[in-house]
Amino acid sequence: MNSPPAQSRARPRVAMILAAGRGERLRPLTDTVPKPLLKVRGQPLIERHVVGLARAGIARIVINLAWLGSQISEFLGDGARYGVTILYSREEPKALETAGGIFRALPSLTPEPFAVVNGDVYTNFPFESLEISADRDAHLVLVPNPPQHPQGDFGLEEGRPLPEAARRFTFSGIAVYRQAFFAGCSDGVFPLKPLLLRSMSANRASAQLYAGLWEDVGTVERLQALNAAG
Repeated sequence: MNSPPAQSRARPRVAMILAAGRGERLRPLTDTVPKPLLKVRGQPLIERHVVGLARAGIARIVINLAWLGSQISEFLGDGARYGVTILYSREEPKALETAGGIFRALPSLTPEPFAVVNGDVYTNFPFESLEISADRDAHLVLVPNPPQHPQGDFGLEEGRPLPEAARRFTFSGIAVYRQAFFAGCSDGVFPLKPLLLRSMSANRASAQLYAGLWEDVGTVERLQALNAAG
């Protein structure tokens, strides 16, 4: 399959950082500190994302909040010191899962397309490289499978993510979406994967493989290992 012409691609101008999760596997650390504020090599995970997105020219960032969310908004403020505008989408008292959280924030995620990044990953991914073609509603960044997720999530063939494949990769939690990706949804708690499968089935999704630094900081052990390596 030929790649779409360059002029049909668009770069996101706004981004969302997913920061509402409880972080059960990181307890007891997350009993008092929200997962995105945990530090890797001296810097909170979420601050690293804000800085990286700002460097990429994304001037408006939406962050969803639930568990201990006020700590995140108090730490980051309105984003002025990072050269961006930060808006908050509140989900208290209960997080809405990935797709539900993004859907609730859609009114703030304009103009489209918009980038999304999980608040609990540690990465050097160059956000300025994110783009999506005009005939796609979702673009996923896949990574080589980490030890804790050897089975992967999706295959990759000529820039298309596949639900099933002999060789699979892990979804990094970094993506670009258009609002059309959420067509037919309504406010509430719902996961992302069924929407991804729907988009793949309709040939409305694309993907790329990133082989640089990426770590899912999902457990106390992985957090400690990252800090020890630094």
